[in-house]
Amino acid sequence: MSFYMFKGRYSTDALRALVDTPQDREAAAGAMIESMGGKLHHLFFCFGDDDVMALIEAPDDDTMAACALVVGASGTMSGGSTIKLMTSKEAMKAMEAAGKGRAAYQAVGS
Repeated sequence: MSFYMFKGRYSTDALRALVDTPQDREAAAGAMIESMGGKLHHLFFCFGDDDVMALIEAPDDDTMAACALVVGASGTMSGGSTIKLMTSKEAMKAMEAAGKGRAAYQAVGS
């Protein structure tokens, strides 16, 4: 399973609804993600450009894309993005592969 960080911005209508009637969005998101074979590890509300950030574990990119599409199609978000995360072990594997591939790469200006 892979890890992903979903960042999202609620629409004005969704924010108004949350203020009028506070709701546990972590439970709602977790149920949907679990129904698709994934796991919601954390959902954080935050300040700044985004309103929420979620750490999600999903079996593959297709599953994570489907989860993001469900949320996007609901109309409650005005924007968002998904970032695929790598463990240190996965990053080390990529670094080793890059070391092997370096000989075949010609840098700009060389």
